[in-house]
Amino acid sequence: MSKQMKRIFGIDLGTTYSSIACVDEYGKPIVIPNAENQRVTPSVVFFDGDNIVVGDVAKESSKLYPNDVVSFIKRSMGEPNYLFEHNGKNYRPEEISGFIIRKIVQDAELNLGISGTKDVVITCPAYFGINEREATRRAGEIAGYNVRQIINEPTAAAIAFGSMEAEEEQVVLVYDLGGGTFDITMIDIKPNASIEVICTGGDHNLGGKDWDDRIVAYLVQEFQKTTGSKEDILEDPDTCQDLQLSAEKAKKILTQRDQTPVLVTHAGERVKITLERKAFEIITQDLLERTISLTHEMLEEAGKKGYEYFDEIILVGGSTRMPQVSDRIQNEFSMSPKIFDPDESVAKGAAIYGWKLFLRDEIKEKVAQKTGKDVKELSELSEVELDEVLHEVEHLVADDTGYSVSDIRRSNLRILNVTSKSFGVVAHDSDDKEIVFNLIRKNTNVPVTVTQSFGTAVNNQEIVSIQIMENESSETIAQPDMAVLIGTAVLKLPSDLKKGTPVEITFRLNEEGCLEITAEETSETRRSVNAAIETRSVIQGEELEQAKSRSGKTKVS
Repeated sequence: MSKQMKRIFGIDLGTTYSSIACVDEYGKPIVIPNAENQRVTPSVVFFDGDNIVVGDVAKESSKLYPNDVVSFIKRSMGEPNYLFEHNGKNYRPEEISGFIIRKIVQDAELNLGISGTKDVVITCPAYFGINEREATRRAGEIAGYNVRQIINEPTAAAIAFGSMEAEEEQVVLVYDLGGGTFDITMIDIKPNASIEVICTGGDHNLGGKDWDDRIVAYLVQEFQKTTGSKEDILEDPDTCQDLQLSAEKAKKILTQRDQTPVLVTHAGERVKITLERKAFEIITQDLLERTISLTHEMLEEAGKKGYEYFDEIILVGGSTRMPQVSDRIQNEFSMSPKIFDPDESVAKGAAIYGWKLFLRDEIKEKVAQKTGKDVKELSELSEVELDEVLHEVEHLVADDTGYSVSDIRRSNLRILNVTSKSFGVVAHDSDDKEIVFNLIRKNTNVPVTVTQSFGTAVNNQEIVSIQIMENESSETIAQPDMAVLIGTAVLKLPSDLKKGTPVEITFRLNEEGCLEITAEETSETRRSVNAAIETRSVIQGEELEQAKSRSGKTKVS
Protein backbone atom coordinates (compact mmCIF):
# COMPACT_ATOMS: atom_id res chain seq x y z
CA MET A 1 0.00 0.00 0.00
CA SER A 2 1.41 3.40 -0.94
CA LYS A 3 1.63 6.13 1.66
CA GLN A 4 -1.08 8.19 0.06
CA MET A 5 -3.47 5.24 0.37
CA LYS A 6 -2.82 4.62 4.06
CA ARG A 7 -6.07 4.99 5.95
CA ILE A 8 -7.12 5.22 9.57
CA PHE A 9 -10.75 4.18 9.63
CA GLY A 10 -13.28 6.00 11.80
CA ILE A 11 -15.80 3.64 13.40
CA ASP A 12 -19.14 4.58 14.91
CA LEU A 13 -19.74 1.51 17.09
CA GLY A 14 -23.45 1.99 17.73
CA THR A 15 -26.00 0.30 19.96
CA THR A 16 -28.34 -0.56 17.10
CA TYR A 17 -26.34 0.33 13.97
CA SER A 18 -22.63 0.78 13.25
CA SER A 19 -20.84 2.49 10.39
CA ILE A 20 -17.33 3.10 9.12
CA ALA A 21 -15.74 6.00 7.25
CA CYS A 22 -12.43 7.24 5.90
CA VAL A 23 -11.06 10.41 4.32
CA ASP A 24 -10.67 10.11 0.56
CA GLU A 25 -7.88 11.39 -1.67
CA TYR A 26 -9.58 14.82 -1.82
CA GLY A 27 -9.63 15.26 1.95
CA LYS A 28 -13.38 14.54 2.20
CA PRO A 29 -14.88 12.08 4.70
CA ILE A 30 -16.91 9.27 3.14
CA VAL A 31 -18.98 6.51 4.70
CA ILE A 32 -18.11 3.14 3.17
CA PRO A 33 -20.99 0.74 2.37
CA ASN A 34 -20.88 -2.81 3.67
CA ALA A 35 -20.95 -6.00 1.60
CA GLU A 36 -24.74 -5.67 1.34
CA ASN A 37 -24.25 -2.15 -0.08
CA GLN A 38 -25.79 -0.56 3.03
CA ARG A 39 -24.20 2.49 4.63
CA VAL A 40 -25.04 1.30 8.15
CA THR A 41 -24.77 -2.21 9.58
CA PRO A 42 -27.08 -3.51 12.32
CA SER A 43 -25.04 -4.11 15.49
CA VAL A 44 -26.46 -7.61 15.76
CA VAL A 45 -24.42 -10.82 16.05
CA PHE A 46 -25.73 -14.28 15.11
CA PHE A 47 -23.80 -17.31 16.36
CA ASP A 48 -24.40 -19.67 13.44
CA GLY A 49 -22.59 -22.83 14.49
CA ASP A 50 -18.87 -22.08 14.28
CA ASN A 51 -19.45 -19.00 12.14
CA ILE A 52 -20.34 -15.47 13.18
CA VAL A 53 -22.84 -13.50 11.12
CA VAL A 54 -23.17 -9.74 11.66
CA GLY A 55 -25.72 -7.29 10.29
CA ASP A 56 -29.01 -7.64 8.45
CA VAL A 57 -28.91 -11.44 8.22
CA ALA A 58 -28.23 -11.65 11.95
CA LYS A 59 -31.09 -9.30 12.67
CA GLU A 60 -33.51 -11.32 10.56
CA SER A 61 -32.23 -14.55 12.13
CA SER A 62 -33.35 -13.30 15.54
CA LYS A 63 -36.91 -14.27 14.57
CA LEU A 64 -36.02 -17.94 14.11
CA TYR A 65 -33.04 -18.27 16.46
CA PRO A 66 -33.61 -15.77 19.31
CA ASN A 67 -31.27 -17.64 21.67
CA ASP A 68 -28.38 -17.49 19.18
CA VAL A 69 -28.54 -13.76 18.49
CA VAL A 70 -27.09 -10.88 20.52
CA SER A 71 -28.39 -7.32 20.12
CA PHE A 72 -27.74 -4.05 21.98
CA ILE A 73 -24.40 -5.35 23.30
CA LYS A 74 -23.13 -1.77 23.65
CA ARG A 75 -25.36 -1.33 26.70
CA SER A 76 -23.40 -4.10 28.43
CA MET A 77 -19.92 -2.73 27.71
CA GLY A 78 -17.91 -2.56 30.92
CA GLU A 79 -20.28 -4.82 32.86
CA PRO A 80 -18.22 -7.42 34.77
CA ASN A 81 -20.95 -10.05 35.04
CA TYR A 82 -22.22 -10.14 31.47
CA LEU A 83 -21.56 -13.42 29.65
CA PHE A 84 -23.22 -14.83 26.54
CA GLU A 85 -23.00 -18.61 26.50
CA HIS A 86 -23.09 -20.47 23.19
CA ASN A 87 -22.08 -24.07 22.51
CA GLY A 88 -20.30 -24.29 25.84
CA LYS A 89 -18.25 -21.11 25.26
CA ASN A 90 -18.61 -17.83 27.12
CA TYR A 91 -18.34 -14.51 25.29
CA ARG A 92 -17.79 -11.13 26.94
CA PRO A 93 -19.23 -7.87 25.50
CA GLU A 94 -15.80 -6.85 24.22
CA GLU A 95 -15.46 -9.98 22.09
CA ILE A 96 -19.00 -9.70 20.69
CA SER A 97 -18.39 -6.03 19.83
CA GLY A 98 -15.11 -7.10 18.23
CA PHE A 99 -17.07 -9.24 15.76
CA ILE A 100 -19.06 -6.15 14.72
CA ILE A 101 -15.85 -4.17 14.21
CA ARG A 102 -14.29 -6.98 12.14
CA LYS A 103 -17.35 -7.17 9.91
CA ILE A 104 -17.46 -3.49 9.02
CA VAL A 105 -13.67 -3.15 8.56
CA GLN A 106 -13.51 -6.25 6.35
CA ASP A 107 -16.37 -4.95 4.23
CA ALA A 108 -14.76 -1.51 3.97
CA GLU A 109 -11.49 -3.02 2.77
CA LEU A 110 -13.36 -5.13 0.20
CA ASN A 111 -15.25 -2.07 -1.03
CA LEU A 112 -12.07 0.00 -1.35
CA GLY A 113 -9.97 -2.83 -2.78
CA ILE A 114 -7.37 -2.65 -0.02
CA SER A 115 -6.15 -4.93 2.78
CA GLY A 116 -3.98 -4.92 5.87
CA THR A 117 -5.74 -2.15 7.82
CA LYS A 118 -4.12 -1.70 11.19
CA ASP A 119 -5.28 1.59 12.71
CA VAL A 120 -8.77 2.66 13.72
CA VAL A 121 -10.46 5.41 15.73
CA ILE A 122 -13.57 4.25 17.58
CA THR A 123 -16.27 6.45 19.06
CA CYS A 124 -18.20 6.02 22.29
CA PRO A 125 -20.88 8.00 24.14
CA ALA A 126 -19.51 11.07 25.93
CA TYR A 127 -21.07 9.74 29.10
CA PHE A 128 -19.09 6.48 29.07
CA GLY A 129 -16.86 6.04 32.11
CA ILE A 130 -13.46 4.35 32.39
CA ASN A 131 -14.93 0.83 32.36
CA GLU A 132 -16.93 1.33 29.18
CA ARG A 133 -14.16 3.22 27.38
CA GLU A 134 -11.58 0.58 28.15
CA ALA A 135 -14.02 -2.14 27.04
CA THR A 136 -14.48 -0.30 23.74
CA ARG A 137 -10.72 -0.17 23.21
CA ARG A 138 -10.39 -3.87 24.00
CA ALA A 139 -13.12 -4.67 21.46
CA GLY A 140 -10.98 -3.11 18.74
CA GLU A 141 -7.88 -4.95 19.94
CA ILE A 142 -9.69 -8.30 20.01
CA ALA A 143 -10.82 -7.64 16.43
CA GLY A 144 -7.13 -7.33 15.53
CA TYR A 145 -6.70 -3.57 15.14
CA ASN A 146 -4.57 -0.87 16.71
CA VAL A 147 -7.01 1.53 18.36
CA ARG A 148 -5.36 4.92 17.93
CA GLN A 149 -7.96 6.71 19.99
CA ILE A 150 -11.38 6.50 21.60
CA ILE A 151 -13.26 9.76 21.04
CA ASN A 152 -16.68 10.94 22.15
CA GLU A 153 -19.54 10.64 19.69
CA PRO A 154 -20.73 14.27 20.05
CA THR A 155 -17.14 15.46 19.59
CA ALA A 156 -16.86 13.39 16.43
CA ALA A 157 -20.14 14.85 15.15
CA ALA A 158 -18.86 18.35 15.93
CA ILE A 159 -15.62 17.65 14.06
CA ALA A 160 -17.66 16.66 11.01
CA PHE A 161 -19.96 19.67 11.41
CA GLY A 162 -17.02 22.05 11.93
CA SER A 163 -15.22 20.68 8.87
CA MET A 164 -18.20 20.45 6.53
CA GLU A 165 -20.78 23.03 7.63
CA ALA A 166 -19.51 25.68 10.04
CA GLU A 167 -18.29 28.84 8.31
CA GLU A 168 -17.99 31.12 11.32
CA GLU A 169 -17.25 30.87 15.01
CA GLN A 170 -20.25 29.57 16.96
CA VAL A 171 -21.32 27.70 20.07
CA VAL A 172 -23.51 24.69 19.30
CA LEU A 173 -25.41 22.11 21.29
CA VAL A 174 -24.98 18.59 19.94
CA TYR A 175 -28.14 16.66 20.82
CA ASP A 176 -27.18 13.06 20.13
CA LEU A 177 -29.99 10.52 20.50
CA GLY A 178 -28.84 7.16 19.22
CA GLY A 179 -30.26 3.69 19.39
CA GLY A 180 -29.20 3.10 22.97
CA THR A 181 -27.55 6.22 24.35
CA PHE A 182 -28.21 9.94 24.75
CA ASP A 183 -25.55 12.65 24.93
CA ILE A 184 -26.00 16.40 25.12
CA THR A 185 -22.84 18.44 24.62
CA MET A 186 -21.99 22.13 24.27
CA ILE A 187 -19.13 22.77 21.86
CA ASP A 188 -17.34 25.98 20.87
CA ILE A 189 -16.39 25.75 17.17
CA LYS A 190 -13.76 27.96 15.59
CA PRO A 191 -13.55 26.80 11.94
CA ASN A 192 -10.08 25.64 10.85
CA ALA A 193 -8.74 26.45 14.32
CA SER A 194 -10.29 24.51 17.20
CA ILE A 195 -13.24 22.53 18.49
CA GLU A 196 -13.59 22.90 22.25
CA VAL A 197 -16.02 20.84 24.31
CA ILE A 198 -17.43 23.01 27.10
CA CYS A 199 -19.73 20.61 28.95
CA THR A 200 -21.32 17.25 28.40
CA GLY A 201 -24.11 15.25 29.97
CA GLY A 202 -26.50 12.47 29.14
CA ASP A 203 -27.54 8.92 29.91
CA HIS A 204 -25.95 5.84 28.33
CA ASN A 205 -29.11 3.86 29.03
CA LEU A 206 -31.52 6.11 27.14
CA GLY A 207 -32.02 5.79 23.40
CA GLY A 208 -34.21 4.67 20.55
CA LYS A 209 -34.49 1.17 22.00
CA ASP A 210 -36.48 2.64 24.90
CA TRP A 211 -38.96 4.10 22.42
CA ASP A 212 -39.16 0.65 20.80
CA ASP A 213 -39.82 -0.95 24.18
CA ARG A 214 -42.74 1.40 24.80
CA ILE A 215 -44.26 0.36 21.46
CA VAL A 216 -43.80 -3.29 22.41
CA ALA A 217 -45.55 -2.73 25.74
CA TYR A 218 -48.39 -0.93 23.94
CA LEU A 219 -48.78 -3.77 21.42
CA VAL A 220 -48.86 -6.37 24.20
CA GLN A 221 -51.53 -4.38 26.02
CA GLU A 222 -53.65 -4.04 22.88
CA PHE A 223 -53.22 -7.75 22.08
CA GLN A 224 -54.39 -8.69 25.56
CA LYS A 225 -57.32 -6.28 25.33
CA THR A 226 -58.44 -7.70 21.97
CA THR A 227 -58.00 -11.39 22.84
CA GLY A 228 -59.03 -11.17 26.49
CA SER A 229 -55.82 -12.95 27.45
CA LYS A 230 -53.76 -12.02 30.52
CA GLU A 231 -50.72 -13.98 29.35
CA ASP A 232 -47.39 -12.15 29.19
CA ILE A 233 -46.62 -12.95 25.57
CA LEU A 234 -43.10 -11.50 25.95
CA GLU A 235 -42.12 -14.64 27.85
CA ASP A 236 -42.14 -16.40 24.48
CA PRO A 237 -38.68 -15.60 22.94
CA ASP A 238 -39.98 -15.89 19.38
CA THR A 239 -42.89 -13.49 20.01
CA CYS A 240 -40.63 -11.10 21.90
CA GLN A 241 -38.11 -10.91 19.05
CA ASP A 242 -40.85 -10.48 16.48
CA LEU A 243 -42.40 -7.62 18.46
CA GLN A 244 -39.03 -5.87 18.85
CA LEU A 245 -38.48 -5.92 15.09
CA SER A 246 -42.07 -4.81 14.42
CA ALA A 247 -41.74 -1.96 16.94
CA GLU A 248 -38.58 -0.59 15.32
CA LYS A 249 -40.19 -0.76 11.88
CA ALA A 250 -43.34 0.98 13.15
CA LYS A 251 -41.29 3.73 14.78
CA LYS A 252 -39.51 4.44 11.49
CA ILE A 253 -42.78 4.50 9.54
CA LEU A 254 -44.26 6.98 12.02
CA THR A 255 -41.52 9.48 11.17
CA GLN A 256 -43.26 9.85 7.80
CA ARG A 257 -46.88 8.83 8.43
CA ASP A 258 -49.55 9.54 11.04
CA GLN A 259 -50.31 5.88 11.67
CA THR A 260 -49.24 2.36 10.79
CA PRO A 261 -50.74 -1.13 11.13
CA VAL A 262 -48.84 -3.72 13.16
CA LEU A 263 -49.64 -7.43 13.04
CA VAL A 264 -49.11 -9.28 16.34
CA THR A 265 -49.02 -13.08 16.11
CA HIS A 266 -48.84 -15.34 19.14
CA ALA A 267 -49.95 -18.90 19.93
CA GLY A 268 -52.00 -19.15 16.75
CA GLU A 269 -53.80 -15.83 17.24
CA ARG A 270 -53.29 -12.83 14.94
CA VAL A 271 -54.31 -9.32 15.90
CA LYS A 272 -54.00 -6.26 13.68
CA ILE A 273 -53.26 -3.15 15.75
CA THR A 274 -53.20 0.40 14.39
CA LEU A 275 -50.52 2.51 16.05
CA GLU A 276 -51.08 6.27 15.67
CA ARG A 277 -48.26 8.76 15.91
CA LYS A 278 -50.17 10.72 18.55
CA ALA A 279 -50.49 7.63 20.75
CA PHE A 280 -46.80 6.85 20.20
CA GLU A 281 -45.82 10.34 21.30
CA ILE A 282 -47.99 10.11 24.43
CA ILE A 283 -46.53 6.77 25.61
CA THR A 284 -42.97 8.01 25.07
CA GLN A 285 -43.35 11.59 26.26
CA ASP A 286 -41.50 11.01 29.55
CA LEU A 287 -38.49 9.65 27.66
CA LEU A 288 -38.30 12.81 25.58
CA GLU A 289 -38.73 14.96 28.69
CA ARG A 290 -35.79 13.13 30.24
CA THR A 291 -33.57 14.36 27.39
CA ILE A 292 -34.79 17.93 27.93
CA SER A 293 -34.09 17.68 31.67
CA LEU A 294 -30.57 16.40 31.01
CA THR A 295 -30.05 19.24 28.53
CA HIS A 296 -30.94 21.84 31.18
CA GLU A 297 -28.61 20.16 33.68
CA MET A 298 -25.78 20.44 31.19
CA LEU A 299 -26.64 24.08 30.45
CA GLU A 300 -26.42 24.88 34.17
CA GLU A 301 -22.89 23.46 34.23
CA ALA A 302 -21.99 25.43 31.10
CA GLY A 303 -23.25 28.59 32.78
CA LYS A 304 -20.77 28.05 35.61
CA LYS A 305 -18.01 28.13 32.98
CA GLY A 306 -19.28 31.41 31.54
CA TYR A 307 -21.28 30.04 28.61
CA GLU A 308 -24.78 31.48 28.92
CA TYR A 309 -25.86 31.29 25.27
CA PHE A 310 -25.57 29.04 22.25
CA ASP A 311 -26.06 29.77 18.56
CA GLU A 312 -27.39 26.52 17.15
CA ILE A 313 -28.67 23.07 18.05
CA ILE A 314 -27.63 20.20 15.81
CA LEU A 315 -29.32 16.82 15.94
CA VAL A 316 -27.34 13.63 15.35
CA GLY A 317 -28.21 10.00 15.89
CA GLY A 318 -30.90 8.12 13.98
CA SER A 319 -33.50 8.56 16.72
CA THR A 320 -33.59 12.33 16.16
CA ARG A 321 -35.59 11.62 13.00
CA MET A 322 -38.69 11.23 15.17
CA PRO A 323 -40.71 14.44 14.57
CA GLN A 324 -41.46 14.75 18.28
CA VAL A 325 -37.77 15.45 18.96
CA SER A 326 -37.47 18.51 16.71
CA ASP A 327 -40.88 19.81 17.81
CA ARG A 328 -40.06 19.53 21.51
CA ILE A 329 -36.69 21.23 21.14
CA GLN A 330 -38.25 24.02 19.08
CA ASN A 331 -40.84 24.61 21.80
CA GLU A 332 -38.32 24.47 24.64
CA PHE A 333 -35.57 26.67 23.22
CA SER A 334 -37.42 28.77 20.60
CA MET A 335 -34.85 27.66 18.06
CA SER A 336 -35.22 25.37 15.08
CA PRO A 337 -32.73 22.52 15.45
CA LYS A 338 -30.68 21.45 12.48
CA ILE A 339 -30.66 17.76 11.58
CA PHE A 340 -27.06 17.09 10.57
CA ASP A 341 -26.28 13.81 8.83
CA PRO A 342 -27.78 11.82 11.74
CA ASP A 343 -26.60 8.35 10.71
CA GLU A 344 -23.16 9.26 9.35
CA SER A 345 -21.76 12.35 11.07
CA VAL A 346 -20.16 10.43 13.95
CA ALA A 347 -18.29 7.99 11.68
CA LYS A 348 -17.22 10.85 9.40
CA GLY A 349 -15.92 12.86 12.36
CA ALA A 350 -13.97 9.85 13.62
CA ALA A 351 -12.48 9.44 10.14
CA ILE A 352 -11.44 13.09 10.05
CA TYR A 353 -9.82 12.64 13.45
CA GLY A 354 -7.97 9.55 12.18
CA TRP A 355 -6.86 11.48 9.11
CA LYS A 356 -5.58 14.22 11.41
CA LEU A 357 -3.57 11.62 13.37
CA PHE A 358 -2.12 10.19 10.14
CA LEU A 359 -0.99 13.60 8.86
CA ARG A 360 0.38 14.53 12.28
CA ASP A 361 2.52 11.38 12.20
CA GLU A 362 3.77 12.28 8.72
CA ILE A 363 4.63 15.83 9.81
CA LYS A 364 6.48 14.60 12.90
CA GLU A 365 8.50 12.14 10.83
CA LYS A 366 9.54 14.85 8.37
CA VAL A 367 10.36 17.37 11.13
CA ALA A 368 12.52 14.73 12.84
CA GLN A 369 14.38 14.11 9.59
CA LYS A 370 14.96 17.84 9.01
CA THR A 371 16.13 18.59 12.55
CA GLY A 372 18.14 15.42 13.09
CA LYS A 373 16.13 14.53 16.17
CA ASP A 374 14.19 11.45 17.18
CA VAL A 375 10.40 11.84 16.98
CA LYS A 376 10.25 11.50 20.78
CA GLU A 377 12.60 14.50 21.13
CA LEU A 378 10.51 16.93 19.09
CA SER A 379 8.87 18.39 22.20
CA GLU A 380 12.28 19.87 23.03
CA LEU A 381 12.14 22.15 19.95
CA SER A 382 11.21 25.78 20.52
CA GLU A 383 8.36 27.34 18.54
CA VAL A 384 10.91 29.34 16.52
CA GLU A 385 12.87 26.19 15.61
CA LEU A 386 9.67 24.40 14.68
CA ASP A 387 8.38 27.27 12.54
CA GLU A 388 11.66 27.32 10.60
CA VAL A 389 11.05 23.83 9.21
CA LEU A 390 7.26 23.52 9.35
CA HIS A 391 6.55 25.38 6.09
CA GLU A 392 8.93 23.15 4.12
CA VAL A 393 7.68 20.02 5.89
CA GLU A 394 4.05 20.77 5.02
CA HIS A 395 4.97 20.86 1.34
CA LEU A 396 6.92 17.61 1.62
CA VAL A 397 3.97 15.86 3.29
CA ALA A 398 1.65 17.23 0.61
CA ASP A 399 3.93 15.80 -2.08
CA ASP A 400 4.08 12.41 -0.36
CA THR A 401 0.37 12.04 0.40
CA GLY A 402 -1.26 13.79 -2.54
CA TYR A 403 -3.18 16.15 -0.29
CA SER A 404 -2.97 19.91 -0.78
CA VAL A 405 -0.98 22.12 1.60
CA SER A 406 -4.25 23.73 2.70
CA ASP A 407 -5.57 20.25 3.59
CA ILE A 408 -2.40 19.58 5.60
CA ARG A 409 -2.86 22.83 7.51
CA ARG A 410 -6.56 22.16 8.01
CA SER A 411 -5.67 18.90 9.72
CA ASN A 412 -4.04 20.91 12.54
CA LEU A 413 -7.50 21.59 13.99
CA ARG A 414 -7.18 21.53 17.80
CA ILE A 415 -9.60 19.24 19.65
CA LEU A 416 -10.19 20.14 23.30
CA ASN A 417 -12.34 17.84 25.42
CA VAL A 418 -13.71 17.50 28.96
CA THR A 419 -14.23 14.59 31.31
CA SER A 420 -17.81 13.37 31.66
CA LYS A 421 -17.17 11.90 35.13
CA SER A 422 -15.60 12.99 38.41
CA PHE A 423 -12.68 11.08 39.94
CA GLY A 424 -11.73 11.08 43.59
CA VAL A 425 -10.54 9.09 46.60
CA VAL A 426 -12.25 7.86 49.74
CA ALA A 427 -11.32 10.13 52.67
CA HIS A 428 -12.73 11.21 56.04
CA ASP A 429 -14.14 14.63 56.89
CA SER A 430 -13.72 16.55 60.17
CA ASP A 431 -16.44 14.40 61.78
CA ASP A 432 -14.57 11.25 60.70
CA LYS A 433 -17.37 10.49 58.24
CA GLU A 434 -16.39 8.66 55.05
CA ILE A 435 -16.64 10.79 51.91
CA VAL A 436 -15.38 10.84 48.33
CA PHE A 437 -13.06 13.78 47.70
CA ASN A 438 -13.05 14.57 43.97
CA LEU A 439 -9.66 15.66 42.69
CA ILE A 440 -10.95 15.88 39.12
CA ARG A 441 -14.50 17.12 38.70
CA LYS A 442 -16.94 16.45 35.91
CA ASN A 443 -16.60 18.74 32.86
CA THR A 444 -12.99 19.62 33.64
CA ASN A 445 -10.86 20.22 30.56
CA VAL A 446 -8.53 17.33 29.71
CA PRO A 447 -5.70 16.49 29.80
CA VAL A 448 -5.48 17.56 33.43
CA THR A 449 -3.19 16.93 36.39
CA VAL A 450 -4.36 17.64 39.95
CA THR A 451 -2.47 17.14 43.23
CA GLN A 452 -4.15 17.12 46.65
CA SER A 453 -2.60 16.59 50.08
CA PHE A 454 -4.23 14.27 52.64
CA GLY A 455 -3.09 13.34 56.17
CA THR A 456 -2.45 9.90 57.64
CA ALA A 457 -5.22 8.69 59.95
CA VAL A 458 -3.23 7.44 62.97
CA ASN A 459 0.28 7.39 64.46
CA ASN A 460 2.64 4.75 63.08
CA GLN A 461 0.34 3.99 60.17
CA GLU A 462 1.95 1.27 58.05
CA ILE A 463 0.07 1.63 54.74
CA VAL A 464 -2.33 3.92 52.94
CA SER A 465 -4.97 2.12 50.90
CA ILE A 466 -6.12 4.56 48.23
CA GLN A 467 -9.56 3.75 46.84
CA ILE A 468 -10.08 5.48 43.47
CA MET A 469 -13.70 6.33 42.82
CA GLU A 470 -15.67 7.41 39.72
CA ASN A 471 -18.92 9.36 40.11
CA GLU A 472 -21.25 11.83 38.43
CA SER A 473 -21.24 14.60 41.02
CA SER A 474 -19.91 17.94 39.85
CA GLU A 475 -19.05 18.91 43.44
CA THR A 476 -15.77 18.44 45.31
CA ILE A 477 -17.40 16.23 47.95
CA ALA A 478 -19.53 13.23 46.93
CA GLN A 479 -21.14 10.41 48.89
CA PRO A 480 -19.48 6.95 48.66
CA ASP A 481 -22.78 5.22 47.87
CA MET A 482 -23.10 7.40 44.76
CA ALA A 483 -19.64 6.45 43.46
CA VAL A 484 -18.08 3.38 41.85
CA LEU A 485 -14.75 1.87 42.90
CA ILE A 486 -12.53 1.64 39.82
CA GLY A 487 -9.16 0.86 41.37
CA THR A 488 -7.03 0.64 44.50
CA ALA A 489 -3.40 1.62 45.14
CA VAL A 490 -1.44 0.76 48.28
CA LEU A 491 1.36 3.03 49.57
CA LYS A 492 3.71 1.52 52.18
CA LEU A 493 4.79 4.02 54.82
CA PRO A 494 8.00 4.26 56.89
CA SER A 495 7.74 3.64 60.63
CA ASP A 496 7.19 6.31 63.29
CA LEU A 497 5.10 8.70 61.19
CA LYS A 498 2.81 10.93 63.20
CA LYS A 499 -0.91 11.18 62.59
CA GLY A 500 -1.65 13.79 59.94
CA THR A 501 1.61 13.30 58.02
CA PRO A 502 0.87 14.64 54.52
CA VAL A 503 0.41 12.22 51.65
CA GLU A 504 0.25 13.88 48.24
CA ILE A 505 -2.04 12.21 45.70
CA THR A 506 -1.82 13.19 42.03
CA PHE A 507 -4.41 12.30 39.38
CA ARG A 508 -3.54 12.56 35.67
CA LEU A 509 -6.37 12.16 33.17
CA ASN A 510 -5.67 12.16 29.43
CA GLU A 511 -7.90 13.05 26.47
CA GLU A 512 -9.27 9.53 26.18
CA GLY A 513 -10.30 9.24 29.82
CA CYS A 514 -7.35 7.07 30.94
CA LEU A 515 -6.43 7.77 34.55
CA GLU A 516 -3.03 7.45 36.25
CA ILE A 517 -2.36 8.17 39.91
CA THR A 518 0.72 8.83 41.99
CA ALA A 519 0.80 8.90 45.80
CA GLU A 520 3.83 10.09 47.78
CA GLU A 521 4.38 10.55 51.49
CA THR A 522 6.32 13.71 52.36
CA SER A 523 8.75 12.54 55.05
CA GLU A 524 12.48 12.24 54.34
CA THR A 525 12.04 8.83 52.70
CA ARG A 526 9.41 10.17 50.26
CA ARG A 527 8.08 6.76 49.33
CA SER A 528 5.68 6.69 46.41
CA VAL A 529 3.35 4.43 44.44
CA ASN A 530 2.21 4.76 40.83
CA ALA A 531 -0.82 3.11 39.27
CA ALA A 532 -2.55 3.20 35.91
CA ILE A 533 -6.19 2.40 36.50
CA GLU A 534 -7.09 -0.82 34.71
CA THR A 535 -10.63 -1.69 35.59
CA ARG A 536 -11.19 -5.24 36.75
CA SER A 537 -14.54 -5.42 34.98
CA VAL A 538 -12.90 -5.35 31.54
CA ILE A 539 -11.49 -8.44 29.86
CA GLN A 540 -7.74 -8.68 30.44
CA GLY A 541 -4.76 -10.96 30.93
CA GLU A 542 -5.05 -14.54 29.77
CA GLU A 543 -8.76 -14.16 29.03
CA LEU A 544 -7.98 -11.25 26.69
CA GLU A 545 -5.31 -13.23 24.84
CA GLN A 546 -7.68 -16.18 24.46
CA ALA A 547 -10.37 -13.88 23.04
CA LYS A 548 -7.87 -12.43 20.52
CA SER A 549 -6.79 -15.92 19.47
CA ARG A 550 -10.35 -17.19 19.19
CA SER A 551 -11.45 -14.12 17.24
CA GLY A 552 -8.60 -14.56 14.77
CA LYS A 553 -9.68 -18.13 14.07
CA THR A 554 -13.38 -17.32 13.74
CA LYS A 555 -14.97 -16.57 10.40
CA VAL A 556 -17.04 -13.38 10.49
CA SER A 557 -19.39 -12.44 7.66
